Amino acid sequence: MATRKTHHVVPNPEGGWDSKKGGGSKSIKHFDRKDEAITFTRKISQNQDSELVIHGKDGKIQQSDSHGNDPCPPKDKG
Repeated sequence: MATRKTHHVVPNPEGGWDSKKGGGSKSIKHFDRKDEAITFTRKISQNQDSELVIHGKDGKIQQSDSHGNDPCPPKDKG
């Protein structure tokens, strides 16, 4: 099975939010506000047919959106 591509919105330890590619250590871009980070990262995820993963301040996954090749599509979409 192929590894899925992901893009993440994660809290920055020094404050604010970062947009990161899954498995990457460096931030693509830093934001002061979470909603700005989500909007930016969602566009990248849609362009690259990847999964958007949004984390909370505690680092736990809060939400994910698939923008291509969803391994578990909803029944009405499959």
